Amino acid sequence: MPLYESVFVVRQDVSAQHVESLAERYGEMIRENGGEVAKTEYWGLRNLAYRVKKNRKGHYTMFNIDGPPAAVAELERNMRLSEDVLRYLTIRVDAFEEGPSAIIRNRGGREDRHRDRHRDSAGARSREREREREKEREASSAKSAGKEGGS
Repeated sequence: MPLYESVFVVRQDVSAQHVESLAERYGEMIRENGGEVAKTEYWGLRNLAYRVKKNRKGHYTMFNIDGPPAAVAELERNMRLSEDVLRYLTIRVDAFEEGPSAIIRNRGGREDRHRDRHRDSAGARSREREREREKEREASSAKSAGKEGGS
């Protein structure tokens, strides 16, 4: 049977439990039509690149599907009819990606980079302040040494 990856985005005001129940319902629908869900990943509430149906964020979920085209067509038909689903995209793939998807592997990327950058800049500022204090101490000790030597 052909292999598919399907990602769908659910409205931001829907709870994560409701998104999970939608995913279970869609998975059951695929099984009823002769397919199998090899993997399901919940990517979380993420920012959208632009507003979609007045939403700035959405709950992302990804399926790896091994099933006939009729099962995928039925899945897409139900997603299209659901008011909770903002967007969906299903593509045919040659093989499933082993392990977690790239989104899951890089999950904390942006927040971690921001935190590290902030930590690095704070450390650089404190090192710079310490250098300035050291220069001031050297200058004041040189002045006091000059006064003592000149007296």
